[in-house]
Amino acid sequence: MRRYKYITFQDRRTLAAAYERGERAADIAERLGVTVATVYRELKRGESTDGSGNVILDRNQRPAYSPVIAQQTVQASFKPVSYTHLTLPTNRE
Repeated sequence: MRRYKYITFQDRRTLAAAYERGERAADIAERLGVTVATVYRELKRGESTDGSGNVILDRNQRPAYSPVIAQQTVQASFKPVSYTHLTLPTNRE
């Protein structure tokens, strides 16, 4: 099982396909090498909503999961890196 690693976009696509087929979260977690809690957090992160904020349901009547939305959410949560504490060498000739 992975420890302290981010789920990749490919993992998210695998999760989406398995979830769409109706697989259990425990089976998806085992396949991805993560905990069941991680799968549930990821499903929440990638919930699809309509324009008014209502959750869209998939064909299994579960909240729809979008790997693209999940990836965008993760990338938006990364803090920008600041290099202001570094100083560049000066040319002294």
